[in-house]
Amino acid sequence: MLIKEEFLKKYNIAENEFRSANISFKELEKIYSHYCSLEPTLRSISRDFLDQYLYDTERAGIHSYRYRLKDPGHLIEKIIRKRNESLNSYREINSSNYYKYLTDLIGIRVFFLYREDWRGFHEYITSQFENNPELYVEDRLRDFDEDPDHWYIAERPKSYRRIGDSKIYDKNLIDIKSDGIYRSIHYIVKYKGYYVELQARTLFEEGWSEVDHDIVYPYFQDDVMLKDFSTLLNRLSGMADEMSSYFRRLKEAKEQYQMEEDHTL
Repeated sequence: MLIKEEFLKKYNIAENEFRSANISFKELEKIYSHYCSLEPTLRSISRDFLDQYLYDTERAGIHSYRYRLKDPGHLIEKIIRKRNESLNSYREINSSNYYKYLTDLIGIRVFFLYREDWRGFHEYITSQFENNPELYVEDRLRDFDEDPDHWYIAERPKSYRRIGDSKIYDKNLIDIKSDGIYRSIHYIVKYKGYYVELQARTLFEEGWSEVDHDIVYPYFQDDVMLKDFSTLLNRLSGMADEMSSYFRRLKEAKEQYQMEEDHTL
């Protein structure tokens, strides 16, 4: 159950921000209630996805993974925020269709040891699901496929990279966005009737992201000092990733040298 005053206070939403979202709190309560009843189904779908595609991490080309369902309160907060950012895009959202708009109710994160490992995972996931640009969703309601047995990639994969990062992504395979400090690769997969958001990143990138999300995002993005510290931590994580790649190259060079030495003996 949602109590308006407590909810707005908890999620740092001003009354004028709530009003400008132009959605009744009664409708938000309906969405909240429906989502809570849907959670067991989404959890089962999440586990099926993990068992079918990611349990064998070596086959998937990843180091590890974890998953979560979107917190019900965060779902309502996001709807208010999205309607403030783009009312026209979310005007028709309600308790019967919200899952067609929001692609991150099921969120799965996969982790690499090295940035360059993204390509192996990309080739794997695009080989497991239909990746037809004609199926990429543009209109959340019009383009939603009601067939739960049609599993496919629903958006062109995207890579978010920090300006100055090494250029390791192939723009022919993935959209590259370089306008911030966020580092991650995103895939939206339609699976068993719902969207699954896959985020792929290195372990160092995940460490920074978790700290930033806990302290800065989304309620203190205007705090200059916190953003400065987060940016510094982001740079350190980027340097750690670069060093990890150099470590691997050095190891490979040493192994190659040893093989050549053994061959000459």
